[in-house]
Amino acid sequence: MVANPLRLALSLDNRRMTVKLAVVVLAMFGFGYALVPLYRTICQALGINVLALSDVRTGAGVAAKHNANTQVDLSRSITIEFDANGRGPFEFKPAVRSMQVHPGELTTVMYEFQNVQNRSLSAQAIPSYAPMQAMAHFNKLECFCFNEYTLKPGERKQWPVVFYVDVKLPRDVTTITLSYTFFEVAGKGAGAVNAGRAKAS
Repeated sequence: MVANPLRLALSLDNRRMTVKLAVVVLAMFGFGYALVPLYRTICQALGINVLALSDVRTGAGVAAKHNANTQVDLSRSITIEFDANGRGPFEFKPAVRSMQVHPGELTTVMYEFQNVQNRSLSAQAIPSYAPMQAMAHFNKLECFCFNEYTLKPGERKQWPVVFYVDVKLPRDVTTITLSYTFFEVAGKGAGAVNAGRAKAS
């Protein structure tokens, strides 16, 4: 039986198309594989060096990553002073009283809090800044002041404040004081319940 010439032609065309598609797929895979070293070479030649910075940062931690950022202004340092005021029956203080940072540098400071009462209490912090003009340039990425907390009797906590000072901070500002006032939230916690019972009696 003689094969249909049309069928043979279609079969030959299908094979050619399959080969072409396979070549295109292989070429795309090869291009994608070669793109990373090619991009690294171009960036290094132009002085951008993005991928090299990424390699250096791997596993170095958040602060170290940001230190390698070109947005950090290494030409000046800002003194950050940390203050804590407690408006209630608890102990509240920063782990360090001050530190030097560069504008744009991501920094973490810890604050320590302990409920020294024999009852639970709810509390929240309110930040303030000095000088006032620094407020617009002090950026907090993580802060315990964003939330209200309830602590059990004697419970101790440590909370981070992750921040950076904007590089646009005026150059005449060389010291910023970050102050927190931590106060008990009225009407919450076991103390408020007990106080209500005492008044009722």
